[in-house]
Amino acid sequence: MAGINGDWEEALRAEFKKPYYRQLFQKVNEEYQTHLIFPPANDVFNAFHLTPLKDVKVVILGQDPYHNHGQAHGLCFSVKKGVDIPPSLVNIYKELQDDLGCTIPHHGELTKWAEQGVLMLNTVLTVRAHQANSHRGIGWEEFTDAAIMALNNQDRPIVFILWGSPAQRKKKMLNNPNHLILEAPHPSPLSAYRGFFGSKPFSQTNEFLKEKGLTPIDWQIEDSQ
Repeated sequence: MAGINGDWEEALRAEFKKPYYRQLFQKVNEEYQTHLIFPPANDVFNAFHLTPLKDVKVVILGQDPYHNHGQAHGLCFSVKKGVDIPPSLVNIYKELQDDLGCTIPHHGELTKWAEQGVLMLNTVLTVRAHQANSHRGIGWEEFTDAAIMALNNQDRPIVFILWGSPAQRKKKMLNNPNHLILEAPHPSPLSAYRGFFGSKPFSQTNEFLKEKGLTPIDWQIEDSQ
C-alpha cells in the first residue's frame, strides 16, 4: 500500500504505531499477495491524497469499496470512467438532479468533488473481489474512526453526510457544535425509497457552507471530467 502523506500523515501518525495497525498492514499485504483485492494497492488512500485534512469541508461516508473489476479507486461511491455507473451512484445522481437541477453525467468519476474538499471515505478501505464486506473487522474501522475523530476535532465547520446505518454508527463520535450532520438511508436500490430520495443533502450542504462564509461545492459532474 502507498503511504499517507501531508497533514493526514501528521494527524494519523499515532495510529501507525499501534499494534492493531501493524496487524492490519500485515493482513492487507498478505491479502494482496494471495487474493484479488480492490482497490489497487496504490489507490487505497486516495481519499486522503485528494482531500488534505486542512481542505475538508464535507465528509461523505461509505461502507467498503466496490468489489467488481475496475470499479474501486479509493473514493467512496466513485468509479473510474468507462465503468458502468453502480446502482447506488445512479440514485445519488437522481437525488442530485432533483435537489440542485444538475444534469446526470455518463460516468461515475467523482474526483471533482474530492478536489473541492469533499472527503469521500469508506469505513473499510479494501475488499476481496466479489466478496462484499470481506475485510470488515480486520482493523480498518479503527483506523477510519481515528480519521473521523481528527475531523471532529477541527475548529471549523464541516458537513458530515451519513448514508445508511454503518455510516450513522459513527455519529456518536461527532460532538463538535461547529459541524452539521446530515443523515439519510443508504442510496442503494434496497433503501433509497425509504427517505434517501428527497433528503436534499447537496443543497443543505451548500446552504450551510455559505452561511459559514465558505465557498459552496460545485456538485455538477461534467461528462468531460
